[in-house]
Amino acid sequence: MTHWLIMPIVLPALLAPFIILAARYHMGIQRVFSIAGVLALIAIALGLAIETSDGTVMLYQLGDWAAPFGIVLVGDRLSTMMVLLMSVLALFVLLYAIGSKWDERGRMFHALFQFQLMGIAGAFLTGDLFNLFVFFEVLLIASYGLMIHSGGNVRLRAGVQYVLFNLLGSTLFLFALGALYAETGTLNMADLAQRVQMISADETVGIRVAAVLLILVFAIKAAIVPLHFWLPSSYAEAPPPVAALFAIMTKVGAYAIIRVYTLIFPVDLDVTAGLHGTWLLPVSLLSLAVGAVGVLAAKKLDRLVAFSVISSMGMVMVAVSLFTPVSISAALYYMVHSTLAAAALFLIVDLVRQSRGHLDLVTDAPIAGAALIAGLFFVAAIAMTGLPPMSGFIGKLMVLNAAFDTGPSVWIWTVVLTASLISIVGFARAGSVLFWKAQSDGAPVPEMGRPAPSALSCVAVGGLLMLLMAHTIFAGPIYNYTTATADQLFQPDAYIKTVLDTPGKMSGAKADDHEGDH
Repeated sequence: MTHWLIMPIVLPALLAPFIILAARYHMGIQRVFSIAGVLALIAIALGLAIETSDGTVMLYQLGDWAAPFGIVLVGDRLSTMMVLLMSVLALFVLLYAIGSKWDERGRMFHALFQFQLMGIAGAFLTGDLFNLFVFFEVLLIASYGLMIHSGGNVRLRAGVQYVLFNLLGSTLFLFALGALYAETGTLNMADLAQRVQMISADETVGIRVAAVLLILVFAIKAAIVPLHFWLPSSYAEAPPPVAALFAIMTKVGAYAIIRVYTLIFPVDLDVTAGLHGTWLLPVSLLSLAVGAVGVLAAKKLDRLVAFSVISSMGMVMVAVSLFTPVSISAALYYMVHSTLAAAALFLIVDLVRQSRGHLDLVTDAPIAGAALIAGLFFVAAIAMTGLPPMSGFIGKLMVLNAAFDTGPSVWIWTVVLTASLISIVGFARAGSVLFWKAQSDGAPVPEMGRPAPSALSCVAVGGLLMLLMAHTIFAGPIYNYTTATADQLFQPDAYIKTVLDTPGKMSGAKADDHEGDH
């Protein structure tokens, strides 16, 4: 058992209270420790990803108590890949927050930022559904504090809407956990994978209810239509660095669907056959279409980017809903791409606001430093809409290829291509208003009176775009990795064996004796 597996949770969990207690009034110290913590997190996450790249499943038993009685953390290709993505994203978001001084516009930004990283990492690494719920709540609390950072009535109203909608999801999650525990007597995911298989066909009501409730909960987290209403306002009104970090929050929902519905409720399980496969694809296609129409209809740049997140999640979930190794591999590749592209766009939104004064797409207004911001927007927009040569184009090709021989392939190809065209028109319209019409009407460019973007802010955005380019250049090796990850997900025996057969303080015999006493 390696203690490194718990470090992505422990490190930010220790840094957050340290920042509060020891550096509350020293922003410089907060920044140093926050950046140092994220850099350490990247190093740890990279080490874990390398360790699991050969198919190894890592296990950490808290207190050395064996599953299913103890709390366990599990690291495989999928979970370590997502922790690494979160860590890298956090670094560039943090650099932007420091460069733009967003971290100075409210209290406890860096502490809340670390708590947020703790919750996200825990959600990716936990091997227990109840602890997944716990880390969801950590996410909710920290994200609400970050969302209302720097205050404002509009931001507070959007934050309340965000919390209420996610509290509804948390309530459904508890109902689902209660139903699962009543039927199986466990919430450990590896143990559930075995026990669900043993349930007879005439005793499946509770399990079917739990399976439906769980996918509803995860659909809320992933902002799948029609459970997406919380996202546009919440992401548009959040501070831009926070919205950029939130780009990975919807991926937590997608990750949970992939994990639970390949491990506990696989597509070939008779008990829950058809429950998720029947309707998940239609709502995913609807999410893709609704997000694209929202991009076209948006009157403000921040809402345009928020709707592009919904559309990109629709693309991810289209691939996930096919539940084949090829489609899951495509979904994972596109998931990385959409996270980086959405984060870059949210940061560019802030650059536009700083230089232009507002984000209205109805009226023209000149932008100070338009050439640099226009270049950044152009690259990010190409990436998000899926135009060549960026990784979004490759990701969409992977998804379309995965759907080619399936029954609904005509619907998938039609909706994906149509939604992509609509998104291209929407982003082109926004770029035209921001960078072409405003500069060609002869209006003076307001070089004075508005601060130019800081060098660190531009480095942060440029870094995200460079990662997108690397994601394109190394698409082959990355796709090989996601293919191996998908194969591991559809062959969960190693995961289950590692979790349940690794001894701890309570061995299998003692556990049986313990159950016999009751």
